[in-house]
Formats: sequence, C-alpha cells, structure tokens
Amino acid sequence: MSKSLKVALVAAALGVLPASMAFAQSSTVMVGGMAMYPSKSIVANAVNSGDHTTLVAAVKAAGLVGALSGPGPFTVFAPTNEAFDALPAGTVATLVKPENKATLTKILTYHVVPGDYNTTKLRALILAGGGKAELKTLEGGMLTFTMNGSSNIMVDDAKGNMADITIADVTQSNGVIQVIDKVLMPGA
Repeated sequence: MSKSLKVALVAAALGVLPASMAFAQSSTVMVGGMAMYPSKSIVANAVNSGDHTTLVAAVKAAGLVGALSGPGPFTVFAPTNEAFDALPAGTVATLVKPENKATLTKILTYHVVPGDYNTTKLRALILAGGGKAELKTLEGGMLTFTMNGSSNIMVDDAKGNMADITIADVTQSNGVIQVIDKVLMPGA
C-alpha cells in the first residue's frame, strides 16, 4: 500500500476529510419517505421515518429517547420495520412489555456505537484491519464489519447474523444513522 493511500485512509478514519466530502456527508437523505435533516438529532429524525416506526416504538419503550437525543456522537445501526418483522412471531410484542425492558435495552444499545462512523471511516478501519474491523457497542459487545464486494459494508453480530447497510451515512446533529436490513443480537 502506498504511503499516500495510507495517509488518505488514516485521514478518513480520523474524520479529516476534504471540504467537498464533508459537505456531501451533511446533505439531507430520504429515509422511509421522509427527509432526515443533518441539523436534527437521531431521535428527532427517526420519528419521521416510515421505515423505522418499530425501532422508534422500541426506543421509547426502553426509555432511550433522552440518551439518543444527547450530544453524542453516536452511530446507530438502525434496523427497518422489515428487519423487525423478520424476527420470530411475537418477539417485538414481547420485548416492548415493561417486564422485558432490560432485554430490550440490551438489544437496542447493541445497535449503537459511540462515535461518528460514516462508511468512509468504516472502510478505512476494515482495510487497516486486513478485511475486518470491530467496534464496541454501548451495550458492551462487539460488532464486526467486513466488505461484501467493493462498496457494501456488512455488520456481523455476536450470534453470527449479518446485516447489510442499505442506506449509508445519514448525518445527524449528534452522529450518524446507518440503516440496516437485520436486527442485530448481542451475545449471551
């Protein structure tokens, strides 16, 4: 790997990007039929996404609205309604019950990584790690990131499930949302 490529990868991983790339990251992205405004928080935007009504209901049931509205930065790997629908029947209804708040909180915080990880940073970490990168979640477990082809990033959970990032780099005032197509599950 050339020295200039290494410097570029390190710069990208540290968030030191050219102005043109920084502007591209802060543009408004459509998610679930609604605009996600970079000036709003993760929660303020997510409540408007038609694709994330289950996630928003779960965040509310777990009492995480305040935490995810905080200054961050956070990277949220946000499963769509379809991802939640793919879970065994009754799973979501059971998890949002008050007596299951601890389990729900564990699952949701497993989808959140402290820091601002856009796909440029994730790719740089994957390349620097020889094809794999790991990040610690707020729950305390690890998520593993790999490339599926030249541009698609996969997120692997502790149970061996793999999710694709389907909408990347949705910039928020307190971090970034990466939309994924599976619900991630922490280890035991």
